[in-house]
Amino acid sequence: MMNEDQQHSSQTLTTRQGHPVTDNQNIRTVGDRGPSTLENYHFIEKITHFDRERVPERVVHARGAGAHGVFEAYGTAGNEPVSAYTRAKLFQEAGKQTPVFARFSTVIHGTHSPETLRDPRGFAIKFYTEDGIWDLVGNNLKIFFIRDPLKFPDMVHAFKPDPITNVQDMERFFDFVSMSPESTHMITFLFSPWGIPANYRQMQGSGVNTYKWVNQNGDAVLVKYHWEPIKQGIKNLLQREANEIQALNFNHATLDLYEAIKRGEYPEWELSVQIMSDGEHPELSFDPLDPTKLWPQEQFPFLPVGKMTLNRNPDDYFTEVEQASFGTGVLVDGLDFSDDKLLQGRTFSYSDTQRYRVGTNYLQLPINAPKANVATNQSGGQMLYRPDRAPGQNPHVNYEPSSLGGLQEAARQGNEHKPHYDADLTRQAIGRTNDFQQAGETYRAFEDWERDELIANLVDALRVCSSGIQERMIRHFSEADADYGRRVEKGLVQGGHRKIKSGQTDPEQAVDLSKRMGREADPY
Repeated sequence: MMNEDQQHSSQTLTTRQGHPVTDNQNIRTVGDRGPSTLENYHFIEKITHFDRERVPERVVHARGAGAHGVFEAYGTAGNEPVSAYTRAKLFQEAGKQTPVFARFSTVIHGTHSPETLRDPRGFAIKFYTEDGIWDLVGNNLKIFFIRDPLKFPDMVHAFKPDPITNVQDMERFFDFVSMSPESTHMITFLFSPWGIPANYRQMQGSGVNTYKWVNQNGDAVLVKYHWEPIKQGIKNLLQREANEIQALNFNHATLDLYEAIKRGEYPEWELSVQIMSDGEHPELSFDPLDPTKLWPQEQFPFLPVGKMTLNRNPDDYFTEVEQASFGTGVLVDGLDFSDDKLLQGRTFSYSDTQRYRVGTNYLQLPINAPKANVATNQSGGQMLYRPDRAPGQNPHVNYEPSSLGGLQEAARQGNEHKPHYDADLTRQAIGRTNDFQQAGETYRAFEDWERDELIANLVDALRVCSSGIQERMIRHFSEADADYGRRVEKGLVQGGHRKIKSGQTDPEQAVDLSKRMGREADPY
């Protein structure tokens, strides 16, 4: 029998094999900034189990709407030829058109959840380029809650409904957030009116993560992607307005997009990029690879590179919108990964999810299939309905290299980008976390009515939380801006710890109302 020194506590976090986890905050990377390595076994086990938690609904982004359209390139990035930065073919020529499919979604709640809930919105675009598929997968908000992918399953678990009651609980939500100070900036946006877009047509989109562009010479720059509504503008909702809409129709955003396209009022977004030289940029107060941060526009202006128009509704929702499958690792030549840790974790997770959720051969479905040639040596798997063979390929040869008429490697389209690394393989957070500065800048940049709504929503949500959670959140808000923390604290002091009587954050309110308002009836 083992003694106490030989046992680990029943409260100790372990892997599924029973191995105690000594660091559940950081994946293993080359240096503190990355890249990550494939032998991150704890992360891989954790994320692959997470990817398989829902059958068959998406774990996140389950509620969605979509439409077909076209992307038209400008041939420039701002005032320069785009070829100075990237050799990706879809951007090179002014007027060049690429078919696209867009899927908009809410993140946390299920397939038939209200589209009025406070939640980031997914903004995912599939480009059917001549070089194959490019998926630009992002959100309406330009930043995120966390910076290390090891925390992603924990974050979603905290935000989703309680595993016992099956009801979302703000105490669980803020328990995680209060222990994750890097979330402060995202929370500032999420609990402001920006947390409830009026519809899908009138919201921004962002790639969130930092990517790279690579030109013909193999030179790379860091880029961030941003979608801005061109003619329809941006609209957000106050909580009371969202409540009123939800009482009438909880599918309003899906219907709005469908009806607008049906009327011929095609929504348009301009795609812009921010560009930064590849490097650590010690002159900045933050790490440019940190997805919880914005790149200041005065230093890194938005450079327009093209526009997207959505002009055709799906013929069938399930076939197209529900089965549309995206991945952050789906890039074409001239586009590349940065060492953004969250991006590298998402790149494994997203495509792994699609293989599980839709099937091994999900890429053969028309909505996911490239319009370019497909020829691989992969075969078999559930629901395979055609071999990926090239015309004239020897069908007996499903391997490479071969001298018997098999597939051959393609010629390079430009010089390879070869980033250099000279750092220890380590588990370590990035050096410049700076979790509160931009949250304060965002708070001060809001208009008065936006700040008022932010404070009211936070106070309503935090009233159900323990005093320890409240104190941590007040401390984070105060670090961001003294007035920010003071106003949240004042609101909580005035309201005490009672459950609220307005808004959406008190599930008990609806229970009480149903008891009081229900009408008795005789049996029949």
